[in-house]
Amino acid sequence: MAEFIAAIELGSSMFRGIAGKKNLDGSITIQALVKEDASQCIRKGVVNNIDKTAVCLKNIVTKLSKALKQSISQVYVGVGGQSVRSIRNVIVRDLPSETIVDGDIVDGLMDSNRGMDYPDLEILNVVTQEYKIGNQYVVDPVGIKGTRLEGNFLNIAQRKLFYSNLNEAFERAGIDIAEIFPAPLVLADCVLTESEKRSGCVLVDLGAETTTVSVYHKSLLRHLAVIPLGGNNITKDITALKMEDREAELLKLKYASAYTEVAEMDAEMEASRTYPIDGERSIESKQLVDLVEARVEEIIQNVWHQIPVEYTNKLLSGIILTGGGSNMKNIELAFKKYTNVEKIRKANFVNLSIKSNIEDVKKRDTTLNTIISLMAKGDMNCAGKPIAHKGADLFGQTGENAPQAEPNGNHVQSSTQTGENKGGNTAEPAVAHPLPNKEENTESEPPKASIWSKIGKKLKNFGGKIMEEE
Repeated sequence: MAEFIAAIELGSSMFRGIAGKKNLDGSITIQALVKEDASQCIRKGVVNNIDKTAVCLKNIVTKLSKALKQSISQVYVGVGGQSVRSIRNVIVRDLPSETIVDGDIVDGLMDSNRGMDYPDLEILNVVTQEYKIGNQYVVDPVGIKGTRLEGNFLNIAQRKLFYSNLNEAFERAGIDIAEIFPAPLVLADCVLTESEKRSGCVLVDLGAETTTVSVYHKSLLRHLAVIPLGGNNITKDITALKMEDREAELLKLKYASAYTEVAEMDAEMEASRTYPIDGERSIESKQLVDLVEARVEEIIQNVWHQIPVEYTNKLLSGIILTGGGSNMKNIELAFKKYTNVEKIRKANFVNLSIKSNIEDVKKRDTTLNTIISLMAKGDMNCAGKPIAHKGADLFGQTGENAPQAEPNGNHVQSSTQTGENKGGNTAEPAVAHPLPNKEENTESEPPKASIWSKIGKKLKNFGGKIMEEE
């Protein structure tokens, strides 16, 4: 039986599906990668149309199955978007005197945190920060004597409405979920180094509709927030120059810069540089610069505002950028100018050994980091039944076991494969109807014969009699 892992990423405006396998040497082979426009069913990473979402999900799985020539039994799902956030929580237990903390006490503390009831939120994941016993902060309190134990937790939660809508969409699509992962946590595990997490850093995922901010210090996630601003906001600003969204997006990708030095700007103004919109229209470079830089500055300021004050001076590894928006020209320079953080790094690809013949994977341009991370996180086989080969009969038999049809409709057992089956070509099985045998068709009402068929039959009988007499 084939084995592979399949995952679906619900981005802020697009769904991506991936399938591949983990090799014995620790590398990952990506066998299939597909995408589906989800702008009509998802907004800022939140499902707002269940039926259209179900159609998109079904399309993703169908495309993956065709590429793999194998059905899919279940998928891993990565969620993010505006409905995901982090909530700090503290659970305290008073202990009898001379009590030594054991595993049961710690588990009870964690269960109490898991049982927290947030009115509109569903807990997806919990990151244990540290424990405080007496005046001492420790990572593992087991074996320490004390009278008061305090557990500090960071709960990763999601809006219950989105959670229920997501599950309903998968049910309508007929797709089983292996497990749901918070996409920002999975992404961080594959693009950040252990040193960056330990010394302190901020991971900024610049998406189309949202920007996700993850703060790490001492190897733990300390804060997670999602800003409802992304690359599409820049595109919409450019449309104010009287152009369509498609034209604005192309203009942004080709000419936009997140930051322009003063000397460079002066040179462009002196040269009166313009950028073409189409064959007849163009805009001045200063207009584009003003629009793009204003929105980029707003996004960066919101990112910096999300970092808790106690960590702003503890980010020794600086800021790590990823996501499609991080491909904009001079984006690192813009973050350096607006945050005064000197250490800026762009994570172009995951810290994994990836093998693939797919061109989009070979680009390594930050856009696939999340979906690849989701597949790497999975550990269960997602393969279902193989798609039937061409020439399969009603009973799904192929190759040596597939009976071949004779002209009269009877089936005979074949002892050899045809050249087409040997080539391994596959296709979706068509609905077939076996031809009835002549003997089996005696009870059915014969079709009414036309006058021409009657004349032809008489001529045939007359000719037969003449041949018998001769």
